[in-house]
Amino acid sequence: MKIKVFFAVAFCKCVRFAAKLMGRGSSLPGQLTLKLFPDILKYIKLPSKVIAVTGSNGKTSTLEMIAHVLKSAGLKVAYNKEGSNQIEGVTTFLLSDCTLSGRVKSDIVIMESDERFARHTFKHFKPNHLIITNLYRDQLTRNGHPEWVYDVISECMDDSMELILNADDPLVSKFGKDRENVRYFGADRLSFDSESNDSVYHDGKYCPCCKAPMEYEYYHYNHIGKYACKNCGHKRNDTQWTITDASLEEGFVTVNGKYKIEISFSSIYHCYNTLAAFAAADIAGVDMQVAAKALSNYDLSSGRIVEFKLSNREGTLLVSKHENSISYDQSIRVATADKRGSSVMIIVDAISRKYDTYETSWLWDIDFEMLKNENIKEIVLAGKYHEDLKTRFSFTDIDEGIIKTFEKVSDAAEYLKQGEGYIYVITCFSDKHKLLELTQGGKA
Repeated sequence: MKIKVFFAVAFCKCVRFAAKLMGRGSSLPGQLTLKLFPDILKYIKLPSKVIAVTGSNGKTSTLEMIAHVLKSAGLKVAYNKEGSNQIEGVTTFLLSDCTLSGRVKSDIVIMESDERFARHTFKHFKPNHLIITNLYRDQLTRNGHPEWVYDVISECMDDSMELILNADDPLVSKFGKDRENVRYFGADRLSFDSESNDSVYHDGKYCPCCKAPMEYEYYHYNHIGKYACKNCGHKRNDTQWTITDASLEEGFVTVNGKYKIEISFSSIYHCYNTLAAFAAADIAGVDMQVAAKALSNYDLSSGRIVEFKLSNREGTLLVSKHENSISYDQSIRVATADKRGSSVMIIVDAISRKYDTYETSWLWDIDFEMLKNENIKEIVLAGKYHEDLKTRFSFTDIDEGIIKTFEKVSDAAEYLKQGEGYIYVITCFSDKHKLLELTQGGKA
């Protein structure tokens, strides 16, 4: 067996070296290694602490922040920093960090795992701690309904894993039902919360356990908030890591009433990712004051938020997953909160980088109605699916006079160059380069 491990690790390292020279992705070495040694992960010697992150949104950002905090605390960390989060990518980064005897050299392993593929990734080994960020409507052609994704994630679990769950998401918190090895993170009632759900849909309306009507005391956003089912008793659990205060205007969150973290991106979404990273750092044994300091004003390098300049106009590109309405909603909230008076450009030119799909029903789940706001001066719709966007906007009460449509992203960019004020661009990874290659300062 030692010989098998030796050749598997050596092979993966060699392929990774060659792949880097060719500019290939980080999953190829693992993919080829698994073809020759399909059960190699069973024989890898992992460190005593392995933390995994999964869920619909926020995995990459959360993992990046966890890695930053742990490294700031002096720990050597192995993680899939290139974002390849299926079993091939996990195999690549683990074997790349191994000695030829199969021992991972780092002090701790953290990993992002695709929610659909966690059952495959954790077939031969289990993380000590599994953080689940949220479960949302996401990529209908791939993931179907969030409750189906819930069932798929359930397949990777056993009693040896401690679950770290978002208590404010009723479907995620269901993972902890009748389970002892579980802890929760979440937010107390905040100044910007709402007592009603104003989204175009409400995925928390019925209890995920018994399907009876759910009651909410307040909502942080969409169906995330404080809920309770009077029929079966499913409710928001008490949290060990808690946002006790927050201001999106001032840009901070306070955790457990004590640790103030300045956030570089004013979004409730980013607050939750920051909280999950804080919880992971605590689990890893990092002093919480050290963790708060490391997280304060940390700028993500994952390409989710990109500052750019278009002619004489400054702007921010917000990467929002196509086929994921809550991701779009959060980006829209950022734009509408900017009191400078902005132009908002929405690009849907290619729906997916991986799947051949023309399905656009997800556009109807996005709260574009929020763009009817005094802080939004004009709206530009661009890309192959500009007519689909235009049709969706025709069902809002937004003044048609401030909406412009362009089939080509380059034409939309030229139009925006002639205007004034700040620009927000909301699109996906599959389309972001089509804008950034036309700008100054932004990197595709």
